[in-house]
Amino acid sequence: MKVVLFAGGMGTRLSEETTVRPKPMVEIGGRPIIWHIMKCYAHYGLTDFIVLGGYRIELIRQYFLNYRMHSSDFTIDLSNGEITWGAIQSEPWRVTIVDTGLETMTGGRLKRAQKVIGDETFCLTYGDGVSDVDIAKLVAFHREGGAWATVTAVEPPGRFGVLNFGRDGHTVKAFREKDGRDVGLINAGFFVCEPQVFDLIDDDATVWEQMPLRRLVEKEQLRAFRHSGFWQSMDTLRDKAVLEDAWRKGAPWIK
Repeated sequence: MKVVLFAGGMGTRLSEETTVRPKPMVEIGGRPIIWHIMKCYAHYGLTDFIVLGGYRIELIRQYFLNYRMHSSDFTIDLSNGEITWGAIQSEPWRVTIVDTGLETMTGGRLKRAQKVIGDETFCLTYGDGVSDVDIAKLVAFHREGGAWATVTAVEPPGRFGVLNFGRDGHTVKAFREKDGRDVGLINAGFFVCEPQVFDLIDDDATVWEQMPLRRLVEKEQLRAFRHSGFWQSMDTLRDKAVLEDAWRKGAPWIK
């Protein structure tokens, strides 16, 4: 199963970092947060990643193109350029970088990568949030439910897009953006999707969190997997500090 990562936005709320790099490349514990997200999935055997880039995509490309060089010892013969690798420290990952445009919205980015993603069930999440969610249980829950999409729902450390549920406690009956009165469970990313979701995206201007999710709700094709463990996104410098502290204490998102 492929894992698709949104990684193309400008991250303006974290401008102290993102003026020089895309938000997924902002480091936690000396590693880009996108690496941490990949480790979350890789623990469950999901190692085929598709990165939906845009803003400063060249830095994401450089990171993965040079991953072996930055992670391993080597000897280089400067007379002929021959490289002898020492103990290779790498990851058994397959990473596809897709340029989805600078101004494209999240839904549009997903639509642009449809051919690369293919016609099978896939995982989807944001390139700025980590969690210790059990991916195996999430995928099993999605398959058992039979809906076109499953979203991971958590209690917010802040306020995000709000989910309301039907009587079964899992089918999403409403999805809306945050406001000052909101409490309850929120959209934490870590989606599992069927290829039918591509038909709900109109064009580059489509925001995944708006019309596509609303259409899924109208069709009763969006379910929520409730997660009570660790989850943290990185929208601000304060969030980054929270993640750095969690990293020093053992990084609960890395098994």
